[in-house]
Amino acid sequence: MIAARALQVRFGGRMVLHGITLAFERGWTAIVGPNGAGKSTLLRALAGLQPLHAGEVTLAGRPLAAWSARDRARQLAWLAQQAESGGELTVRDAVHLGRLPQLGLFTTPGPQDEAIVQQAMRDTECQSWQHRRLSALSGGERQRVFLARALAVQAPVLLLDEPTTHLDPPHQVALVRQMARLGRTQVVISVLHDLNLALAADRLVVLAAGDVRAVGGCGDPAVQAALVEVFGGAIRIERMGAQWVALPLLQDFQDLQGTPP
Repeated sequence: MIAARALQVRFGGRMVLHGITLAFERGWTAIVGPNGAGKSTLLRALAGLQPLHAGEVTLAGRPLAAWSARDRARQLAWLAQQAESGGELTVRDAVHLGRLPQLGLFTTPGPQDEAIVQQAMRDTECQSWQHRRLSALSGGERQRVFLARALAVQAPVLLLDEPTTHLDPPHQVALVRQMARLGRTQVVISVLHDLNLALAADRLVVLAAGDVRAVGGCGDPAVQAALVEVFGGAIRIERMGAQWVALPLLQDFQDLQGTPP
């Protein structure tokens, strides 16, 4: 559905992405890696928001650059890492903005659009305060509103840059379940710093220093080995019940605790 071919991105004199080739189909893919790996840059490139030094992004087999802005907005829903505050818009009005790619600027939303907006707010648990203004919300509450706006687009491709930012643990878990559910019918690609949340995805892309080190399911030994490597051996991956978890290696810290002053 969406693919990167020999993708290169350069900032100044530094190459940030080194010829990345990936294809994304239906399902939830989590992009993970250490700070500075190029995760958000890759996601922005897939969204058409990042100038490329070389290579191309294709959507449904066509170069992304060949799509009109409106058609691209219908196909790709985007949630930024730091979304705008939204000023004095109400929650409901902010989520309705997600319908603009489908309706255009001069079409009045109908009952079906309202139903989609209400469902998106229910899915992100912000429906009960839909008449509050964004300026009165906490960071976590605003994040849920912006996620609802992305869902309201009903695009076949959903790109989420650190969607769990500002969310408390219950809402992080709810979002993980939502991404897994959406992945049954859509292409969902998220950048996540929290490895334990990412390990619930259908597939991981492990990045380091602008290169892909591994691609595959969370139980793939090669993917797990790559995770341990790119995080400098500071974690281990273990199975706990029905899920994989990343555990920090705290032996050195425990040794220091036991060392007399």
